Amino acid sequence: MDNYKTFYELISSKKIQIPIIQRDYAQGRISNLDICKDFLNTIKESLISKTSINLDFVYGNDIGDTFQPLDGQQRLTTLFLLHWYAFQKEKAGDETIEQTLLNFSYQTRLSSRRFCESLIKNRIDCSNEQSISDLIRDSEWYYLSWEQDPTIRAMLNSIDLIQNLFFDVEKIWEALAEERLVTFNLLVLENFGLSDDLYIKMNARGRLLTPFENLKAEIQDKASTNNWEAGKTATEKFAHKIDTEWTDFLWNKYNVNNSIDRVHMNFISTIIMISVAKNPSYKPTDRLEIVRRINDNTNDRMLIKLIDETTFNYLYDCYELYSKMNDIDLNLVMWRHTPNKSILNQIMLGPLTSYTHKVLFYAQTEYLFNCQSFDQEKYDDWMRVIRNIVSRGDVSKEGKRPDIVRSPEAFSGAISLINELEQGCEDIYSYLSINTITSNFARSQTNEEIVKAKIIASMPQKKALIHEVEDNELLRGRIAFPLLCAGYHDEISSIDFDYLEKVSTVFKTYFNKELDSNDEEFDLFRRALLTIKVNGYYRYYEYWWSFWNAEKITKRKLFPLFRELEYFIGQELFIPYFQKLVDELIDHSYREIIDDFVKPVNMPNWQYRLIKEDELISSCDKKYIAIAEDNSYCYLLKGKRPSNSDNCIMVS
Repeated sequence: MDNYKTFYELISSKKIQIPIIQRDYAQGRISNLDICKDFLNTIKESLISKTSINLDFVYGNDIGDTFQPLDGQQRLTTLFLLHWYAFQKEKAGDETIEQTLLNFSYQTRLSSRRFCESLIKNRIDCSNEQSISDLIRDSEWYYLSWEQDPTIRAMLNSIDLIQNLFFDVEKIWEALAEERLVTFNLLVLENFGLSDDLYIKMNARGRLLTPFENLKAEIQDKASTNNWEAGKTATEKFAHKIDTEWTDFLWNKYNVNNSIDRVHMNFISTIIMISVAKNPSYKPTDRLEIVRRINDNTNDRMLIKLIDETTFNYLYDCYELYSKMNDIDLNLVMWRHTPNKSILNQIMLGPLTSYTHKVLFYAQTEYLFNCQSFDQEKYDDWMRVIRNIVSRGDVSKEGKRPDIVRSPEAFSGAISLINELEQGCEDIYSYLSINTITSNFARSQTNEEIVKAKIIASMPQKKALIHEVEDNELLRGRIAFPLLCAGYHDEISSIDFDYLEKVSTVFKTYFNKELDSNDEEFDLFRRALLTIKVNGYYRYYEYWWSFWNAEKITKRKLFPLFRELEYFIGQELFIPYFQKLVDELIDHSYREIIDDFVKPVNMPNWQYRLIKEDELISSCDKKYIAIAEDNSYCYLLKGKRPSNSDNCIMVS
């Protein structure tokens, strides 16, 4: 039954407690101050004109002598602050009013509750125009830690707004508490318990809740309905943790522009994505579509449907795990997947958090769950293996390098592989050296990781060398080519590790940064490579072919992009050229190789000039050439597909 009430009448008859399922006070947030200002201006006009207004319905439940609002929290909190201001300004010292105002409290956070109590019990001078929030913050009773509470920060904003709007208004208390100018319809839902589902439906009639606030309430309701937290005390349950310890942790670490709700959603959606990928009960097509959908929209309303008891427990455990520990540093190069400060930071804040980042997060999380004590070296070893696998790009001959984990299928495959490998995460090299891996995801790279593991397990002193080689910018974890240079053929006993060290030095010196196409060092590489003979020919450029219709001759290219090398060092035709160049670079620089080169009888003059004359290749901007059929000359092309030979340089 509707009941016409003023705020003071309600608070005089019963306590008002904002329940734990409610969100923080939001009307005073910086982003919402215009809404708060409009609300207060409406009240101000009513008080000045002596015209009654009604603020619509306030829904809630009576729990003993306490009213808990399901809808109306924001209005009630702002009315509380307005009554507090009127009390401080006009009724300070009235113990009856003070005791009555103490009936208003927040259950959501202990800090919010204590702030409300302290606000009422301590005198604040509202007689001048000095910022009241500054006075409060300077008070002895105000704790600096309260700055972390979004409800308190929002209340302080609203108090300053109230002061600005009502400083010149007289007899505020009389108009509010005695003349009953501002009322609302109180609806007590006697036949309902305090239901999260009801809370969401009631809020849908007016203001919009954030996706996180909706999801939080839904999770709490689902956990309660299904009795997923049997045996836990009130302070151990999800509802309490997510509004206290877990949010405090996120607030301290990841709050940027008051975006805690977004941080929560990033974390929760990632956990759900992982759980779906692990869950064998989904049909494969359904699983992939769900993973894609969540990855594209972390606020998807379907999230609650995907939370079963297993996922709920995993989510709870992940919150507990990370809220009780500091961020973990990775002591290894991550190339383009380098997290901003940490993997967890990347998950929480992004931007552009990829499938790969989420795979790395899962790998890290499983290490932390599986290991009794954290060992930085063992952790780095584990993450290094996972890094190498997910960094194995599907490099094309054009130098494009899309991530291997760039689809729901690959994401699910990577999660499945980690599920298998996590059994040995405490000592991944020992595990890989003696166990058979059944997952087919990234099979080639996984096999290479097994080879590395066998080397390291049998010769621990070679671990640093293996890591040095695989950390190279060009190789990015894939060291089959350096191992080949060092003599590896199926058996690790065939590896010449002294020579591998020399090869590693070459890669560190010449191939450890991605060179611009027209970089002078890259041009020296091209010219030095033209001096390499394989099977009697100096023709590394035959790795690529096209036809130039303008002159009816063959087009070739001289590695326009640095990243193309990553593809071609795995191709049978090109391997011998690159291997011989690496051999030469062990004892000679590019310039020495070029300067010492003597023209062989069977080398065309144009090729010899490209080797010897600095300006020729450097002037060929796109690094495409066209070679006459009789090998008597070549054109340095002005672009990839010139329509004619104008402005193309002929070299003969």
